[in-house]
Amino acid sequence: MTTKILLDTDIGSDIDDAICLAYLLANPECDLVGITTVTGEPEKRAQLASVLCKVVGKSVPIYPGSAEPILLPQRQMYAPQAATLHRWEHTQGFPKGQAVQFLRDMIRAHPNEITLLTIGPLTNIALLFKTDPEIPALLKALVMMCGVFYHSIPGISLREWNAYCDSHATVIVYQKPVMVHRSVGLDVTMQVNMSANEVRQKFRGELLRPVLDFAEVWFLERQTITFHDPLAATTIFDDQICHFERGQVEVELLSEKLNGVTFWEAKENGPHEVARDVDPVRFFSHYFSFFD
Repeated sequence: MTTKILLDTDIGSDIDDAICLAYLLANPECDLVGITTVTGEPEKRAQLASVLCKVVGKSVPIYPGSAEPILLPQRQMYAPQAATLHRWEHTQGFPKGQAVQFLRDMIRAHPNEITLLTIGPLTNIALLFKTDPEIPALLKALVMMCGVFYHSIPGISLREWNAYCDSHATVIVYQKPVMVHRSVGLDVTMQVNMSANEVRQKFRGELLRPVLDFAEVWFLERQTITFHDPLAATTIFDDQICHFERGQVEVELLSEKLNGVTFWEAKENGPHEVARDVDPVRFFSHYFSFFD
């Protein structure tokens, strides 16, 4: 039995998007039915996604999505990892202006069968939910790497990048009812890290070779990878990696200082689930089991 996944990603900025996509392509329980890209240079991001699909010989539909937030100026203008594209076979041309319609068509063709996994700013998803208000109820689940919910953890910013980059979109997505509306926040993902040297040792095999190449761009400015997006993805297939708590998420818009901050209140019958904690050993064991 496989799970149909639609992936919305800003691959090409933080390296964890590519690490997440490699996991989805390697996991035999995942039926990746489409990819949409978001934020600055969405076509280059689509090209990067196509590299991994070509390595494994899978023909996954890829659609570049919105390059701009709904109202705010773009905070993520470029896809730095696109500097590696000349070394890898990739698709050059993609359908333009069709990402939201593609998501809509796929979900309507498979009602209550598709899990929508979002690992970037939520512009595409907000536009989808506004274009067709019935879509949220037609999803099997919405799983997001988004937000910060347990603010008392030392060293964790109140503001998470995906929620902040298009805070109006974030509000829209959290307001829509979905059967399973799940978030894995920065306060939990920050607990799964790997140094550059560890990554170079562990990222073996055909599918992880281009990911490691992309990662070398990331390592020019930092020496650690945090597995934010892969953690969110793995919770779809192993419900013991994170424990979730039910409640209500609200997103701040009015305060400039707190714009995009997510506020969490635990409620037994709340519409949202957020990750409370993570088992890092179980996560890494699960992730790399598909690449051994």
